[in-house]
Amino acid sequence: MSTDVCTISPDTPLRQAAEKMAEKDLGSIPVAKNDKLVGMVTDRDIAIRGIGCGFGPEAKASEVMTQELLYCNSSDAIDDVLENMASLQIRRLPVIDNDKQLVGIVSIGDLVKVQPIDAGKCFAQVAKPSQLHSQSLA
Repeated sequence: MSTDVCTISPDTPLRQAAEKMAEKDLGSIPVAKNDKLVGMVTDRDIAIRGIGCGFGPEAKASEVMTQELLYCNSSDAIDDVLENMASLQIRRLPVIDNDKQLVGIVSIGDLVKVQPIDAGKCFAQVAKPSQLHSQSLA
């Protein structure tokens, strides 16, 4: 799990969010308000929900972020987190503590390092197309 998590606020302009993501080589960035996780912005959110829908570079992260958050708790068992990520077809998952504070981001790669599993099977499950993360605003 990565504990050095870079976040943005809901009011962060998309240009600044994209710059921060490029600087840190991130495909997604958590959106936090008062140290609480309130959303996620992905590079696809910026491209499709942002630019593709006519928003300019000064539009706010809150206008394109995914608010239906998927996350795990820092006390969750590794097997459960891995199974959940595979079934939800996601590669990274925010990790929160019991106070709903963001404490890190876990990736499938992180879990595979500590849990002996069939990595190919897990990655194949995650790579299947999914409708879970809709790119439309409607």
